[in-house]
Amino acid sequence: MRTLPLTGRPHDELLGELKALGAADVNWRDGRVFSLVYHAGDAHSAFLKQAHNLFFSENALNPMAFASLRRMESDVVRMAANLFHGDDNVVGTMTSGGTESLLLAVKAARERARKHSPWIRRPEMVVPTTAHVAFDKAGYYFGVRVRRVAVDGTDFRADVRAMTRAINARTILLVASAPQYAHGVVDPIAELSDVALAHKLPLHVDACVGGFILPFLERLGHAVPRWDFRVPGVTSISADLHKYGYTAKGASTLLFRDMSYLRHQFFVSVDNPSGVYASPGVAGTRGGGAIAAAWAGLQAMGEEGYLRHAKLALDAATALRRGLGEIAGIALCGAPHATIVTWRSTDPALDLFAVADQLQAKGWYVDRQQHPTSIHLTVTSNHAAIVEDYLRDAREAVAHVRAHPELKSEGSAAMYGMMAKVPARFLVKDAVLKALEGMYSSTSKAPDMASPGDGAVDRFLNRHRAKVGEVLDGLEQLRAKVAIARNPRRWFRGEP
Repeated sequence: MRTLPLTGRPHDELLGELKALGAADVNWRDGRVFSLVYHAGDAHSAFLKQAHNLFFSENALNPMAFASLRRMESDVVRMAANLFHGDDNVVGTMTSGGTESLLLAVKAARERARKHSPWIRRPEMVVPTTAHVAFDKAGYYFGVRVRRVAVDGTDFRADVRAMTRAINARTILLVASAPQYAHGVVDPIAELSDVALAHKLPLHVDACVGGFILPFLERLGHAVPRWDFRVPGVTSISADLHKYGYTAKGASTLLFRDMSYLRHQFFVSVDNPSGVYASPGVAGTRGGGAIAAAWAGLQAMGEEGYLRHAKLALDAATALRRGLGEIAGIALCGAPHATIVTWRSTDPALDLFAVADQLQAKGWYVDRQQHPTSIHLTVTSNHAAIVEDYLRDAREAVAHVRAHPELKSEGSAAMYGMMAKVPARFLVKDAVLKALEGMYSSTSKAPDMASPGDGAVDRFLNRHRAKVGEVLDGLEQLRAKVAIARNPRRWFRGEP
């Protein structure tokens, strides 16, 4: 249906159509997806829907009209602050998700710098290469240059010395992750705290993934580096409720050590004809449902519930690590600080994305990564029942690719690997932009970005393979010319 119907359609008919539309989506209920959805059971989900629907129409834009939502938001922030070992001075807000939390953390740092260091005209933030891409989005939106610093190539943690060297007179923020999403490791936040304090810089910890599981893993006796407000240099923490908090989508928290930081997050206008306008975050209207579901979900789960789900996730992640590590030619990435499992190939003859294709054909939704080429699993309590199935299919997929060395990754997987190796990044960006244009055009049909040969990125790169090759050849020639210009004597001597 591409036009508004003249008369309203029956509710039952529309609900049936909605169910049919969702039938082709990934099977997350059975644990076949390792990200995107965090499921703590059907009963808990049904309860969250009830809590959400009680405040379906309420709007947190005006806390005076809906004092109930302000009370719930305050309670959620206080529960998070206590969980992260904050004192009574810790303050914060709820947001729509991790991206908004990170945007606001950068916005607050920029506004704080404008007040305390007004001579900084081109502000910068120093982040590890493994920090979430939302920091790049924040830099783009708010005019803050992002200085990404390479991480340790062995454990994928932030390189403290390299980040320290990247600090200059324009730096307004340092960033660390607990854990970073790609490999599930917690950055050396205690050491970065010392750097932040020495340079009088705010240090934001992105715990969007780990905020509501790391504290419980620590209580279970799992080794977790210090990352929260116990570390003196940490000035703000972002943590998503809709991830390991197991609440409804559209709920995150952003906490600051005290109001001297949080006040720079707010926006206030007093000159508009409609009157005074004040907003704590990016959004104006904020649906009450996500706030109510978070408030109710945290208390319904309780510490006992979170410990139980953390134990299930930890046991599943440990078993996956053990089983994957026993497969010849496969290695794990990073330290097991959290319940994220990332694995890669150590055998040059084993095409990991071809393995991913085989897993996809077996019904798994596979998250492919680059730098290094790897497969990512965000393990939750919902995956406790599928560990053996996944390990069996992973062993079979690896064996199949080994037995058929002519197999190479196809479709989107191949394009993903190709894009990861293209040094002319503008070509990759152009390909993705064209995919988005097609997806959101007036005649859009959502492309299947996972099925071989059917994605918009695939089609674009297939059309422009020759151009990509020409550009790569041109870059090689340019490199050669630059090398000659830098050292002509070596060229005359015939040296490479």
